[in-house]
Amino acid sequence: MTEILLKLSTRPEPYPPFVRARLEGDAKEIIGRYPHPRSALLPLLHLVQSEDGCVTGTGIEFCADQLGLTGAEVTAVATFYSMYRNAPTGDYHVGVCTNTLCAVMGGDAILAALERHLGIRHGETTADGAITLEHVECNAACDFAPVVMVNWEFFDNQTPESAQALVDALRAGQQVTPSRGAPLCTFKQTARILAGFPDERPGVLDGAAGEATLAGLRIAQERDMHAPQPKPEGAR
Repeated sequence: MTEILLKLSTRPEPYPPFVRARLEGDAKEIIGRYPHPRSALLPLLHLVQSEDGCVTGTGIEFCADQLGLTGAEVTAVATFYSMYRNAPTGDYHVGVCTNTLCAVMGGDAILAALERHLGIRHGETTADGAITLEHVECNAACDFAPVVMVNWEFFDNQTPESAQALVDALRAGQQVTPSRGAPLCTFKQTARILAGFPDERPGVLDGAAGEATLAGLRIAQERDMHAPQPKPEGAR
């Protein structure tokens, strides 16, 4: 119990001066995009996550200092959103959707196969630091179920075999490209992009919706179907 209390009462170690100076420059740029500084909290959390691979106590205090918030206020936000990690994350965060449709289509089997293949379970990271595996909630890509996400990029219509080949390629250092968009970058690099800094990967603008997503729109157009128009103001 004494050890736990000491951990809870110990303030996080601050960033080294050269790291803090670099992060303060980035933070100033981020905060300058918003009319109210505290509106920059979400991208600032991505910024410190790009530094540490997760949101640490040091990162929380840094964000609080930049925005004039308390550590408790920053922590409340960081622990609300699942995109902010509270433990060190591998180079590739592999999320297997196990929500209803993906599970029915084989998501549970994919997760089980990856756990066996990698020798880790949900929330754990491989010994080489390459892969962190998790089951995740709906990724809003049910038309491509079952879906695996790597660093928030979609890999559609997966099978246990294709998912195992995917993580093997990542661990071997091969360039891997998702079903739509640019080749993958590491988790920390992804976090920096999510903080709002330029994404200069080739093909980054090629992430158009796939055929399955557009099928309903195409059918509606073929049948000359239109959304209901709003009634004029005052009409019953």
